[in-house]
Amino acid sequence: MLKDKVSLAIALALLVAAGYFVVWGLDYTNRSHVLLFLLATAFGLFMAFNIGGNDVANSFGTSVGAGTLTIRQALAVAAVFEVSGAVIAGGAVTDTIRKGIVDLSALTDDPAFDLMDFVYIMMSALLAAALWLLIATRRGWPVSTTHSIVGGIVGSSITLGTIASGTGEAFSLVSWNKIAMIVLSWILSPVLGGIVSGILYWNIKKFILQYNEQAKAQLKQIKRLRKEHKKKHKSAAERMTELQLAANNEALVRDEAHIAALKAAGSKPDSEHAFESDYYRELHRIEQQRDEIRTHRALRYYVPILAAAGSMVITAMVLFKGLKHLPLNLSQLQNWLIILMVAASVWMAIYVFARNLKTKSLDRSTIMLFSWMQVFTAAGFAFSHGSNDIANAIGPFAAILDVLHSGGINAKAPVPPIAMVSFGIALVAGLWFIGKEVIQTIGRNITRMHPSSGFAAELSAAAVVMLASTLGIPVSSTHILVGAVLGIGLVNRSANWELMKPIGAAWLITLPAAATLASAIFIGLRAMF
Repeated sequence: MLKDKVSLAIALALLVAAGYFVVWGLDYTNRSHVLLFLLATAFGLFMAFNIGGNDVANSFGTSVGAGTLTIRQALAVAAVFEVSGAVIAGGAVTDTIRKGIVDLSALTDDPAFDLMDFVYIMMSALLAAALWLLIATRRGWPVSTTHSIVGGIVGSSITLGTIASGTGEAFSLVSWNKIAMIVLSWILSPVLGGIVSGILYWNIKKFILQYNEQAKAQLKQIKRLRKEHKKKHKSAAERMTELQLAANNEALVRDEAHIAALKAAGSKPDSEHAFESDYYRELHRIEQQRDEIRTHRALRYYVPILAAAGSMVITAMVLFKGLKHLPLNLSQLQNWLIILMVAASVWMAIYVFARNLKTKSLDRSTIMLFSWMQVFTAAGFAFSHGSNDIANAIGPFAAILDVLHSGGINAKAPVPPIAMVSFGIALVAGLWFIGKEVIQTIGRNITRMHPSSGFAAELSAAAVVMLASTLGIPVSSTHILVGAVLGIGLVNRSANWELMKPIGAAWLITLPAAATLASAIFIGLRAMF
């Protein structure tokens, strides 16, 4: 069975990548603290696996739910773009403590500080965040991986601070202003995502989808007129005398020959007076009504503009977020010229594509265009996600690796390429093995998705992430996309508010749940070693 073969291939790829990394890592760490290194590697890969099952599944939920991609196709896109984003643009170094959320200098500056306590903090944060993500994923709740790892680091850091200096000093390690920003993001992210998505989809619905519905209704009316026309003339022919019928048939034959000649010349009759028979004169009037409908007008004019605007957002996301770790040294002018060139190319490609669809059915043409646009958007989103959110797993793990390698704690830690590849494969494996529940939630359960609404949700989420990053507004890409999907449901009046209750509760408890788990794991690791 194909599914079993794919599962086996992914599992083997993950095992091979993990095995190769372990062999490389043992040499890199000079075989110091071998058991700790093996456990840390397992925790890091487990975290990346669960990021794939929740965060990556969340990113591809709209595409799969809309029927644009199958789960296997989503896996292929994720394998290429998520892993490429992680390896190409994930950064040669990463912050050892995500978001600067805790300040351990009060502890680490003490000459008596045990470096292994720092390693235990990061290990417990990884395992706690991974466990919480697994719990949420199995229930189909899309939650923030960033909030999960932040919660893990906060919980384990406070636990160490309490053991070392007491409760008062422990809580002073945490930057509570940044925690407050995270709390604010619980409200801002879905609200902003929902507003932008709702506005965008409302306009798509009004200017494209409703226009198409009106055009289809008119075409249906034309089809009915043609049927009635044929029936009327058939009835009239039955009442004719033999002489009248012969004359009528001769006129019909001449008209048919005239139409065939015009068709061969690549033209068509310009007037009903070009015909002899009443049948073809009246049929010509009906066909003129059909030509005046301009069925594909919205697809030819509005969709290319929408696609160009969308390509600008996705290109900006790739340039300013996806590739921000690479030393491209592009000026603002150069960045904007690249964005405009991509937009112009997309506009031309979609316009030509839409023109060539004029002989296809309107529904099929609409689905094809929005499906292409949705795949493009999902691929760009995946690349940016791979280059940024992989740090939720690789950041703490790189910190552990750096301590085991160098024997010191640094604000930045080098990220070996082999680690990026291994963690990228773990992301894809997580999407395949445990991502179906979250995909079901995003793609079908909150509201029913279609290519047009899926494109609107993805593009809106990307636009809000870019705008928020530019303005420094604290947001979660996971929460934004859920809000964007909810915005579609509001426009269609089909939002599943009952499902949002457990999802909203999961958002609220993500940070404290991860912190509590990390605290317990930290105590266990400290006791074990």
